[in-house]
Amino acid sequence: MDNAKTMTDFHRIKRLPPYVFEQVNRIKAAARANGADIVDLGMGNPDLDAPRHVIAKLVETAGRPRTDRYSASKGIAGLRRAQAGYYQRRFGVSLNPDTQVVATLGSKEGFANMAQAITAPGDVVLVPNPSYPIHAFGFLMAGGVIRSVPAEPTPAFFPAVEKAMQHSIPKPVALVVCYPSNPTAYVASLDFYKDLVAFAKRHEIIILSDLAYAEVYFDGEPPPSVLQVPGAMDCTVEFTSLSKTYSMAGWRMGFAVGNERLLAALTRVKSYLDYGAFTPIQVAATAAINGPDACIAEMRAIYKKRRDVMVDSFGKAGWQIPAPSASMFAWVPIPDRFKHLGSLEFSKLLVEKADTAVAPGIGFGEHGDEFVRIALVENEQRIRQAARNVRRFLETADRTLHNVVPMAKAV
Repeated sequence: MDNAKTMTDFHRIKRLPPYVFEQVNRIKAAARANGADIVDLGMGNPDLDAPRHVIAKLVETAGRPRTDRYSASKGIAGLRRAQAGYYQRRFGVSLNPDTQVVATLGSKEGFANMAQAITAPGDVVLVPNPSYPIHAFGFLMAGGVIRSVPAEPTPAFFPAVEKAMQHSIPKPVALVVCYPSNPTAYVASLDFYKDLVAFAKRHEIIILSDLAYAEVYFDGEPPPSVLQVPGAMDCTVEFTSLSKTYSMAGWRMGFAVGNERLLAALTRVKSYLDYGAFTPIQVAATAAINGPDACIAEMRAIYKKRRDVMVDSFGKAGWQIPAPSASMFAWVPIPDRFKHLGSLEFSKLLVEKADTAVAPGIGFGEHGDEFVRIALVENEQRIRQAARNVRRFLETADRTLHNVVPMAKAV
């Protein structure tokens, strides 16, 4: 049997484009196999340690007959209460932990299962472009249809989504937003969210908000939650994660909170698909949320320092980095002399010629193809090393480009 042909015959697989990040990963792995020291600023995979008191709680809880058994799909009661307490403290939002909080296996799984819960074949969903891949492909795998809308939370956003509503058949069922944004690092204001909720209610559409980077901010006020808007609970589910806040990415712990009817649908789907996270992880996550927040402030300070070092060192190397005010990413225009390559070929070139890995913007949507995403996941010394590598690469750019055969841009 031809395995490659069989793979492309599957209906849902045919709806997924090639995973562009994997192409960069292959080149990165080959370079490392040949002895190259690659500074990996591609994947948003935190390199910081999880808080010690959280790890201690995991160790304390693991290995007991009761906690090694199947857990609760929607999350143990103490964990859901902890998340409700966080929303009250941080946003002034009251949640019923029994009906308005669901623990998920990270925000990515939460989004994908929400898509399964609410999407009928052919349903239209409005998704920012560029945006984190699961925002679109969770719905595509569920049989939905994606219509792109702007990613930047400015007044121009609303005429564009009004037009999308008018010209979509059938009428869209949901609108995805993500602020602070992955990959663009845009941050929304509470006034923007007020207009967003008014728009959703006027058009009877669901808001799905990704707030995974709520605690990773550097300048000004903490990012708000859309649920702070009066009446938002009527039409909104918001997803958060412990991955970045507590450097617990591999633990796969997140939440969906908000509208009871939508969360009941998510809970029903999840009950057929999983038994929830390992109970000791849920207990440790409870300790994280209820525990001291000095670890969060330390995380924030580390990423801010890395951001400042990246902006300074890359700028001196000849590549200007717009300073993100939040998230753990910089969304960076490709230097003009390389724009004709597109983001995928440029990212490959950086690995091969500058021993530096970044994420190609095309992986977040076609409107991202003139950008790359650079993650703050290496220490300051390694960031400076990447800048030195980039400087040497840019100094020989004319000779390098002369030897490169441009490929067609990904679409």
